[in-house]
Amino acid sequence: MTPLAAIALVGATAAGKSALSLELAERLGGEVVNADSMQFYRGMDIGTAKLTVAQRRGIAHHQLDTLDVTEDASVARFQREARADIDAIHERGGRAIVVGGSGLYVRALLDRFAFPPTDPAVRARLEARAQEQGPGMLHRELAAADPAAAARIPAQNAKRIVRALEVIELTGQPFSSTLPTLEYEIPAVQVGLAISYEELDPRIEARVDQMWELGLVDEVRALEARGLRDGVTARRAVGYAETLRHLDGELDEASTRALIQQSTRRLARKQAKWFRPDSRVRWIDAPRDLADLDRAATDAIAAATA
Repeated sequence: MTPLAAIALVGATAAGKSALSLELAERLGGEVVNADSMQFYRGMDIGTAKLTVAQRRGIAHHQLDTLDVTEDASVARFQREARADIDAIHERGGRAIVVGGSGLYVRALLDRFAFPPTDPAVRARLEARAQEQGPGMLHRELAAADPAAAARIPAQNAKRIVRALEVIELTGQPFSSTLPTLEYEIPAVQVGLAISYEELDPRIEARVDQMWELGLVDEVRALEARGLRDGVTARRAVGYAETLRHLDGELDEASTRALIQQSTRRLARKQAKWFRPDSRVRWIDAPRDLADLDRAATDAIAAATA
């Protein structure tokens, strides 16, 4: 018997993935598996546009609220646990609906994606060098050792440069040889929500305004008391990093909102750039209203069963 394929809804933030996931889950008897890395964090609700319990319509959601804000998100842990969720959903006779714009996590979940060894001492030494000498120096070393990896990693991205050099030192192999290929590890169909920036940008601006009205500042203040500033990943999340600056008195309200909108637009373009080259993604028009949501659900089901 052919294993059931998971349906993965991908695309830019604010394109309507969450709303569509609920429609698909209701029609297909499905359950949702979150692949938005910022929605892993407990209490990071408003700023991540996380669906409330009431908004989930009684549909089971997995991989939400799995981390404290002081913890670092782990791709390897997510891969292991989310794959187990998908297996369990399908064993129950349901359909797994994967939802998220975090491209790395979607790839790790669906594709052949192995994790090279790590060594805290080696990583700490490289991180110290990056701090003292700047990431540019390490990037030049990476370019000499593994030109293919250096071409894919920006010279300013110290975290990824350090990881690449760590793998090279520990394995003696190019980091680029460990990078994933576009080959499914689990049966899956990716459905992308296509939307123009002319339509997306106003949605983003309205979403940020709504977040502010819903109490984003109070949410960040509460998370700050729980250690948000100590978190490596959480404190850098779009919406949270800017609001922390607001609480520090560095930005006024108008400047903070504008900066969050700008950062979110930048994130949306990054997400589009990640998913567009993947020829396996079947693109449909993002829903604008209830009628379009019905059409998008029909199109997504057709893509998944083709």
